[in-house]
Amino acid sequence: MSKTIKASEFKAKCLALMDEVAATGETIVVTKNGEPVADLVPHKPAKKPELFGVWKDRVTIIGDIISPLDVEWDAMK
Repeated sequence: MSKTIKASEFKAKCLALMDEVAATGETIVVTKNGEPVADLVPHKPAKKPELFGVWKDRVTIIGDIISPLDVEWDAMK
């Protein structure tokens, strides 16, 4: 459930309202002339992507990737 506040009241109490949203996690809807114009919502930090398993279902291994190659490289000489 969200709280509604007039833009003039929001302007006067902006910092206190930001603290309230951060503490409660509740959204505040800011209105102007009775019409909603903005939402003040708590910040949710972006999740860091997990690197383990990132290629799952995207890459198909064809053939044997464990056995040594029959080709001699210049670096092996």
